[in-house]
Amino acid sequence: MNKSKTRKSAVKRYKRTANKNFIRKKAFKGHLLQKKSSSRKRRLCSSITVGNTERLTVKKFFNN
Repeated sequence: MNKSKTRKSAVKRYKRTANKNFIRKKAFKGHLLQKKSSSRKRRLCSSITVGNTERLTVKKFFNN
């Protein structure tokens, strides 16, 4: 049986923490930044942990 490989797109988007959670960047920071307030842009810079529903999907991508 073939070895299942890690999805490279997931490696670029998510990082695994020490206690088996995943962190990701927030969306809406890529473009159209002129109309967004500076406080909103500052909030979007931080990273957050992946929620429970998304965690199962991301875990399948990593295969470790």
